[in-house]
Amino acid sequence: MFPLRDHNPSGRTPFVTWSLIAINIAVFAFYMTSLPSAQALDGFFMTYGLVPARISSGEGYGSFVTSMFLHGGFMHLAGNMLFLWIFGDNMEDEMGHGRFLGFYLASGVAAALAQYVAAPGSMVPMVGASGAIAGVMGGYLLLFPKARVDILFIFIVFFKVIPVPAWIMLGIWFGLQFVNGLGADMNAGGVAYWAHAGGFIAGFALTLPLFRRLGGTAFWDRTHGHPDHPPAEYRLTRSNVPQVRRRR
Repeated sequence: MFPLRDHNPSGRTPFVTWSLIAINIAVFAFYMTSLPSAQALDGFFMTYGLVPARISSGEGYGSFVTSMFLHGGFMHLAGNMLFLWIFGDNMEDEMGHGRFLGFYLASGVAAALAQYVAAPGSMVPMVGASGAIAGVMGGYLLLFPKARVDILFIFIVFFKVIPVPAWIMLGIWFGLQFVNGLGADMNAGGVAYWAHAGGFIAGFALTLPLFRRLGGTAFWDRTHGHPDHPPAEYRLTRSNVPQVRRRR
């Protein structure tokens, strides 16, 4: 399952979400075009990515923040920015611009800390915004469990876009991170599953005060588990390309 979009436009312009996307893209473009070699890129990641062994030795604490603005490749960046674009605007709408920025950064630091605790002696640098974005997803699950999200479902050669409630998509995603984290070698390269799980839990917990201020379960009753705006309706438009009938 891969999310494509939600049906939940925000009530205010998500300046912080857009700015975070722009900063991540700009940083990626900078180091991918300016570093002269793969060795230089590796050194850059070792310096600004989160290397648990460096933290254990008492250095590199700034990488708890810098690591969440680095990505290992274009698809890594594109996937993370898609998730942020889908889920970030509604969280920013409810929290406000400043609080959302603080929430995003705190979720990212919590995610990095979870990965560090899982493998404090690892020399593999962790990079990516996915821990912070997992926090956004955890908060989204708490506030908008029934919001509609379009997912691309792929099974071998079967492709279909299916709208599902957010709690199904996000619940399955979190479950996969947790289960895969149990079986992963934390000292080897690969996906930082515990950063994802830790960021998700942190985002859920950090959203609880807002959820209570909004009325708790009464907020769900009032909004039916959706963002408090009219949903977006996506319709297929008729193509202007003429049809050519097949001749027998």
